[in-house]
Amino acid sequence: MKKLLCFSLVLFFFASHSNAQVVKWDSTYRPNNFELKVEQFKSYPNAKTDIVFLGNSITAGADWVELLGNPNIKNRGISGDISYGVLERLGEVTEGKPAKVFLLIGINDISRNIPDSLIMNNYHRIVKQIKKESPDTKIYLQTLFPVNNTFTQFKNHYNKDEHIAAVNAGLKKLAAAEKASLIDTHKIFLDADGRMKKEYTHDGLHLKAAGYAVWAKLLKAYL
Repeated sequence: MKKLLCFSLVLFFFASHSNAQVVKWDSTYRPNNFELKVEQFKSYPNAKTDIVFLGNSITAGADWVELLGNPNIKNRGISGDISYGVLERLGEVTEGKPAKVFLLIGINDISRNIPDSLIMNNYHRIVKQIKKESPDTKIYLQTLFPVNNTFTQFKNHYNKDEHIAAVNAGLKKLAAAEKASLIDTHKIFLDADGRMKKEYTHDGLHLKAAGYAVWAKLLKAYL
């Protein structure tokens, strides 16, 4: 009886441990307004002087023309988007043969438990596709921002620092391998405790106007 009980406990332990390692994720997720935004983007005119800002809500949240004083900037951020979504709509970006693309994507992938290796694989695919379809386009890879878990609104995004670090390390290697420019946006928002500085965010994920001003100051050197 004791042997049977011990065996059952061992099975329970391994079953529980195995289940704990299974994390569900979905590459097919798209934000509710994804199709509308892509249709809008496709309806806008393209020019080879375009400077495309490509990403999620962090990119979408700014009027970059006003912020950077450059009429050539096109905002192609979609709130909630993931790297798979960027891949799906990348043709809209490359068809115009833009002068530059500034890419920031991945924090929503992390919040949805998409493995770091797959996020980086998508980054590789994005860079390769841009280089193939628009070879004269200069590519700028921006590191993922830190988050701040003292807020409560975006719990799935907090406490994922090791994943942010892994993707950022991968971006540095990718930029070197593909001769793309790396912009270390992560460090400009980092406080002494490894969190996003509170003065730059209202929810631990997205930026206040002060945060966008700091980001814009960094970006001006690359325009």
